[in-house]
Amino acid sequence: MTKRIHKYGRKKLSNGEPPNYLGQHLLHHKPIINEMVKQANISKEDSVLELGAGEGALTTILSKKARRVIAVEYDQRFVSILKEKTKNGSNTKNIHEDILKIQLPSQNFIVVSSIPYAITTPIMKLLLNHPSSAFQRGVLVIEKGAAKRFPSKFIKDAYVLIWRMWFTISYYKDISRYHFSPPPSVDSAMLVIIRKKESFLSTNDYLAFYGLAEYALRRPELEFQMVLRPIFTPPQIKHLKRNLGIHKETPIGLLTELQWSILFTTMKQYVARPLWPKPSKRKSKRGAYHDKKQKNKKR
Repeated sequence: MTKRIHKYGRKKLSNGEPPNYLGQHLLHHKPIINEMVKQANISKEDSVLELGAGEGALTTILSKKARRVIAVEYDQRFVSILKEKTKNGSNTKNIHEDILKIQLPSQNFIVVSSIPYAITTPIMKLLLNHPSSAFQRGVLVIEKGAAKRFPSKFIKDAYVLIWRMWFTISYYKDISRYHFSPPPSVDSAMLVIIRKKESFLSTNDYLAFYGLAEYALRRPELEFQMVLRPIFTPPQIKHLKRNLGIHKETPIGLLTELQWSILFTTMKQYVARPLWPKPSKRKSKRGAYHDKKQKNKKR
């Protein structure tokens, strides 16, 4: 039987074997599961997406709260168990698929999931990289280190900044590794994500802002004025510093979402378009493709 190396793990896989990133660490602690559902604030009008449904411990509770549940699971063994547990639930749809290959719902939806550690960031990007998507809010159980990084005051990555311009990301609570079977090597945490009622930017500004974020956060530890010197004139930087209420030595990674919106608005108003930092070609193509898909969905 042929073997292959899955791109999200180093384990050799036989044909038909689930990828290593699934982890096989199933959340079984009922109080935590119930708290996830409570934090998601699900009503009978809501559609819920569960990523990595496992044996359905969370799925069965979600199906009693929501109008519709879409449970995604890749491991065929778990898919069979899921189907059996939800066979009497007409509002639950089970999808046997790789999480990262699914198409997100076109109508407003919530995500409630305990997700595989190895693809935490790719899943977050799937949900949050495109502010024009129908994703509204989520409660995720993820690896504790990642859960602390995403809401951190010091922003290191452009994609995390993008998420936070449109979504509030909050670290809710620690979760012991012993609430899983089998226990993983590290603890987890519950992360709560809510779309902002009033975002700092228009979705039309997505790519232009991404270009600025990518450029400025290449070295997030550098001083604010040093990073922005190639974009703004010295008088403009002085004006910005006053409007942002910061010192010239402030690291660019410590700017808040509000300060980033002021910075971007200032660039739009006073800097000639050819001088704006451009997003990576890969990001530009993906952004344009996603916007086209969203327009087609709404027709």
